[in-house]
Amino acid sequence: MNVVRWSPFREFDGLFRALDRPVPAVRRADWLPLVDIRETESEYQIDVEVPAVASEDLSVAIREGVLTVSGERKEESSSEAEGKVHRVERRYGKFVRNFQLPEDADAEAIEAESRDGVLYLKIAKRAEAEARRIDIKSA
Repeated sequence: MNVVRWSPFREFDGLFRALDRPVPAVRRADWLPLVDIRETESEYQIDVEVPAVASEDLSVAIREGVLTVSGERKEESSSEAEGKVHRVERRYGKFVRNFQLPEDADAEAIEAESRDGVLYLKIAKRAEAEARRIDIKSA
């Protein structure tokens, strides 16, 4: 009889390998682009990393205070790629990212620009109503 030493790391490796397999029924999107979100005094800035996605394959919409960025990175057809493929690590397919906008965001003043594989979104802030003093008249 052979004795096999117990290794907790071996069991974790098996667990992580099982979790790494895609589950099509549960999958939300084929891939999710990375984002950077910044705030200045006058606007919010969202930079969405979308390499190899044409601007015509991107969509930006707003509804009920939720900004939705969606698109699709199309896979190269096999006729374009020559030779044998050994490994494919890039993700392809559709994606959707939703962002809840703050109350002071102006949904009417959103700018979008796609440059160098990044979608730059600028959302202006609404001017806050300044507090003013109200005089009380006495009778």
